[in-house]
Amino acid sequence: MLALEAALDARLVQRTSRRFVVTDVGHEVYQHAAAMLAEADAADRQFADGRRAPLLGVPVAIKDDIDLAGQETRFGCPGGFAPRANDCEAVRRLRGAGAVIVGKTNTPELGQWPFTEGPAFGITRNPWSLDHTPGGSSGGAAAAVAGGLVPGALGSDGAGSVRIPAAWTGLVGIKPQRDRVPMAPHDGAWYGLSVNGPIARTVADAALFLDVTTAPGGGFVAAAARAPGRLRIALSTKAPPPLITRVGTAQRRAVRDAGALLGELGHDVVVRDPDYPPSAIPTNFLPRYLRGVRDEMAMMPEPQRLEARTRETARLGGLFSDRRIAAALAAEDGIRARVLSIFDDVDVVVTPGTALGPSRIGAYQRRGAVATLLLVGARVPFQEIFNVTGQPAAVVPWGLDGDGLPLSIQLVGRPSDEATLLSLSAQIEQARPWSQRRPPVG
Repeated sequence: MLALEAALDARLVQRTSRRFVVTDVGHEVYQHAAAMLAEADAADRQFADGRRAPLLGVPVAIKDDIDLAGQETRFGCPGGFAPRANDCEAVRRLRGAGAVIVGKTNTPELGQWPFTEGPAFGITRNPWSLDHTPGGSSGGAAAAVAGGLVPGALGSDGAGSVRIPAAWTGLVGIKPQRDRVPMAPHDGAWYGLSVNGPIARTVADAALFLDVTTAPGGGFVAAAARAPGRLRIALSTKAPPPLITRVGTAQRRAVRDAGALLGELGHDVVVRDPDYPPSAIPTNFLPRYLRGVRDEMAMMPEPQRLEARTRETARLGGLFSDRRIAAALAAEDGIRARVLSIFDDVDVVVTPGTALGPSRIGAYQRRGAVATLLLVGARVPFQEIFNVTGQPAAVVPWGLDGDGLPLSIQLVGRPSDEATLLSLSAQIEQARPWSQRRPPVG
């Protein structure tokens, strides 16, 4: 980040009260410095004139599958891309709230993996340990926030791509209810699995991101500021079948300790697993995910330059016909009904944020698509089922594991009930303050 640091003037650095850390967080954050500083100057003038906005002058990063006017949307891929003519709707709303967009952040090719490495823009590293991934596919966004470049970033989540990197970098990440944050012009990405959502250092910041990127009257900041009341909370460390995984000792302990804390805070805590349909992942999630990757690859200007593994994933996606995808979409209601049945008796389900900590850089370098899918699925099994159901889920930090890397827990709520998740997350954050902790320097 030294090139970017030199391009920035002291006002932006002081405004975020952060120092810039040398870490790989993206490929286009070096560009458009003049435009960014012009936005910062405009924010200074607006502030001096007494005009206010929720994110006035706040630097924000945008994942590279989200459109910024005048910049390419590369999806982490090589090739000759034309700049986008317009901001996507979510970015337009961020700018309308006064945010200063610093640029795009790195993602694996087509956003398909929970690690952020690729030949086009290199390796994104975890600020907590440069030998480990920050996760993915919003890995650049999470590294930018964890490393102190920006206080918040907009990512996307089609299989945990906001929650996984937030979990592995000690941040708050929210997958909102499907269609809560506009996806336009990428509506229906991965056949409805993907949503846009915030990565931030605090629950209040994440709530503010939601308020400004959703329809007026979201009330998420207010929700994060009020007590949740007495809730019935289920603890679950069961991975949705047929995923075969070993949940780490530290991750199990985090859920157990979270249950103890929630009980002390006055909630009713039970141990109970959602009714996960055995066919949901192999016959519903995987066809939509694989076909989504295939469709995105078809839009790339030079698909022959993509990694062999990416092309293999796309070939697998080509095995699923339009009729098969339509059948998967039609089956979603039945899957949702079974998973949501647990909410007849509880308000929130708590799971581990991930089954294990972040993988090491290069761990999957020589793996094919199928082997990579199996290996990463065992490490991050608690996310994709809730992309199928479309309901909101959030991760909040829960200390460090034995290797000094961040741990988290995941909170899953009823459909459209981000308010309860934010309120409960803020209560946990107040009981276990985290936001002032920083990655080690040097």
